[in-house]
Amino acid sequence: MDKIPHFTTSFIVDQSPEAAVSAICSPKDWWSGEHEGEPKAVGDIFVYRYQDLHHSTQKVSELVPGERVVWTVLDCQLNYLDDVKEWAGTSIAFDVRRKGSKTEVTFTHVGLAPEVECYDTCSTSWTRLIRGSLKEFIATGRTELITLTASAG
Repeated sequence: MDKIPHFTTSFIVDQSPEAAVSAICSPKDWWSGEHEGEPKAVGDIFVYRYQDLHHSTQKVSELVPGERVVWTVLDCQLNYLDDVKEWAGTSIAFDVRRKGSKTEVTFTHVGLAPEVECYDTCSTSWTRLIRGSLKEFIATGRTELITLTASAG
């Protein structure tokens, strides 16, 4: 059993698990910044950039329709950290499950633990992004885009 603490947050929406996974696979619609590529299938690679602060290349390493999406961070440049490669090799996971008549989405950034430099800034930003922008996008199909990097705005 993995005992390393990773950052996690969750929310519940009225939409189906399939709708939630479809929304997750469209990050350009809920994560502000520049996006290249579409994370729609296992093996797809996409790039995320926000100003000169954040650049990351991610690969869809797991995709189970209506259940789970995992992105592996292949490379990154987080210019607001001493270790600009801190996210490289980490995974960003979305677990989706039916909960009664609703759907629960649980987000985990595997490797983002309290002892890493980015934990405070990144966990705050992820919470705003996941429980704000992504939740709103799944619930309504619209969103006010929220930036991941808290130090970036």
